[in-house]
Amino acid sequence: CPRGVSKMAYTEEKLGQAEKTELDAHLENLIARADCTKNWTEKIFRQTEVLLQPNPSARIEEFFYEKLDRKIPSRTTNAELLGQHMQDAAKEFGPGTPYGSTLITVGEFQRRLGGAEREFLQMSAINFLTPLRNFLEGDWKTISKERRLLENRRLDLDICKARLKKAKLAEAKSAAEHELRVAQTEFDRQAEVTRLLLEGISSTHVNHLRCLHEFVEAQAAYYAQCHKHMQDLQKELSRFPNSFAVNASTSGVSAGPSHLSSATLPGASPPSHPSNPSNALESSTLKIEEVKPPATGTRKAKVLYDYDAADTSELSLLADELITVYTVPGMDPDWLIGERGNQKGKVPVTYLELLS
Repeated sequence: CPRGVSKMAYTEEKLGQAEKTELDAHLENLIARADCTKNWTEKIFRQTEVLLQPNPSARIEEFFYEKLDRKIPSRTTNAELLGQHMQDAAKEFGPGTPYGSTLITVGEFQRRLGGAEREFLQMSAINFLTPLRNFLEGDWKTISKERRLLENRRLDLDICKARLKKAKLAEAKSAAEHELRVAQTEFDRQAEVTRLLLEGISSTHVNHLRCLHEFVEAQAAYYAQCHKHMQDLQKELSRFPNSFAVNASTSGVSAGPSHLSSATLPGASPPSHPSNPSNALESSTLKIEEVKPPATGTRKAKVLYDYDAADTSELSLLADELITVYTVPGMDPDWLIGERGNQKGKVPVTYLELLS
């Protein structure tokens, strides 16, 4: 039947003015299952692309290379680039220095991590992305084409049914019946072709399941490689002298994490008052008013809670105020010397947040 007649029949069906040949329930279920498979495969494919290549510009570039049927150029991974920068920096700082030699070692392992990532990306693209893409761009296009043909055959069949109903003369009825038989045969043949293609979705699921297992295996191998590289790197670094360690006793303020853990928790209740042993300061030879800031300097601190001085050697505190703090030799690590204007006294570390 002419295309214009088919469009008219389709419109009349939508408006409820013409009879519509219904597909059998099995075929309808196959179509619904195929649509579901296509939609979710497309979403999984797109998100896997984002996972493997987060850079949108790089994804677009790879898309054009694929469409032009050209080989995608090898791209340096971020870890490889970082490793190269570290090793180049080591040459400037001096490979014989502790920092330079460590940069060389860490840079080498970053490059190994990048190599493992590159291998993972290649394996995932071949074993997982490519089968999904082949389904979307190959099998699904074939299914869609046959479904469109089936829809056209159905419209032709409906037109022939309507024509037979309108036929008045015996000769016209005979011709309409012949057209109806031909249309029914073509519709049944196309329905069978479409059904066979749609039943192939089960094989698609089996194939994608196998590909999914391969993708997981590639991920597991990649993360295992990364874990091993990092363990090896830690072993290498443990052989280096611990030249970055700082003796806390030489710093102006004792700022160990154990002293600040309770002070840095937002909304925490004030800690209990720290003990104030008699040797917190060598008070027998040193008076609070005689204490001077050390040559190593002072730090600013924010008061977290109100604190009432227990005696004249301590400084009372108000929450949220800023004070200057420092330590002196022989002082208990739970305490600092605090200054506010011309006031001075011992303050508990757990009531402070050291700022600078």
